[in-house]
Amino acid sequence: MNHRTNSEDTVEQTIQVGLDERSYPITIGMGINRYVGTRLQAMGLAKRYAIISDDRVASLYGQQLLEILCDAGLACELITFPHGEASKRLDTIEQLASNLAERGFDRKDGLVALGGGVTGDMTGFLASIYMRGIPFIQIPTSLLAQVDSSVGGKTGVDLPQGKNLVGTFYQPRAVFIDTEVLKTLPRDEFIGGMAEVIKYGASIDTDFFSWLAHKREAILGLEPQAIATMIRRCCELKAQVVEQDEREGGLRRILNFGHTIGHAVEAASGYQLNHGFAVAIGMRAVAELAVRIGMADSSVVAAIVQLLQAFHLPTEIPPEFDRASLRAYLSIDKKTVGGRIFFVLPEQIGKVCITDQIGEEDIATVLGAR
Repeated sequence: MNHRTNSEDTVEQTIQVGLDERSYPITIGMGINRYVGTRLQAMGLAKRYAIISDDRVASLYGQQLLEILCDAGLACELITFPHGEASKRLDTIEQLASNLAERGFDRKDGLVALGGGVTGDMTGFLASIYMRGIPFIQIPTSLLAQVDSSVGGKTGVDLPQGKNLVGTFYQPRAVFIDTEVLKTLPRDEFIGGMAEVIKYGASIDTDFFSWLAHKREAILGLEPQAIATMIRRCCELKAQVVEQDEREGGLRRILNFGHTIGHAVEAASGYQLNHGFAVAIGMRAVAELAVRIGMADSSVVAAIVQLLQAFHLPTEIPPEFDRASLRAYLSIDKKTVGGRIFFVLPEQIGKVCITDQIGEEDIATVLGAR
């Protein structure tokens, strides 16, 4: 990891995701979006860029980024779509692709994903299929995107049957994480992003899990050094996993800790429940599964629940959610193979295993079947 100070004395940190010819840097720092234009110009990735953003983020940062890129001598345009998970679908991709074609974008051009996880996932997917593949960069504006979805090259959209069922693996050329934008992030979105942060500690890094508990007040208070350290550690951990298993053939599945049941909960809510909240609920559920099959001690559940609740995250499946629907969504999760559902279960804090050896009775009990 490299450090450097820009002209306004903002300390930057750079992490490299090592994937041979697909390697790319993740740059983290406060206010770094002001320098994205000159850096893109120096990289020479494309002759023209389309900034893809939802209407809410575009109203905050779209025009600003447009001017930054244009001031650096880059030709660029801003294209928006309605914010929210409901837009993460194939017809939105078709609309965005048609918009690019109408504006004359070709295979020498590139995309900039400006926004949260939905924007990053869709822009990456669009970049992977438009003209059979054009370059894109990530400028994540939500905590969830900064610590997780902007790194690693997973792209995709939802189907009515489930989340992220259509997508590709397609790496960005660079990720720019400006911590300053978190100041405008709605509080629920920040709290939801903390679920993904806690996921790394609970599944991979015991020391980080403890650090999060120790730094709770600083993190919730958006203390700059604590936030930068937290984001950096998440990116380091994800980069290490992605470098070993880019296309989720094995090890990378551990990053789905809490997501199998979490995605089912999110889908059962009609995608009205915050993604991070759903993942938090999923983490508690799989921890309870681990205890039921004798893999983990009940203290593991207690520790995970305590940290989730310390960051104001939910840990219970809402009682009004239909359990049959939850079970149906589990069956079509993209991590299901040959009819068997693969769960990422904790053995202890910082260590997980992947198994499909979970009985229907245990699943029903954890889902709270009525």
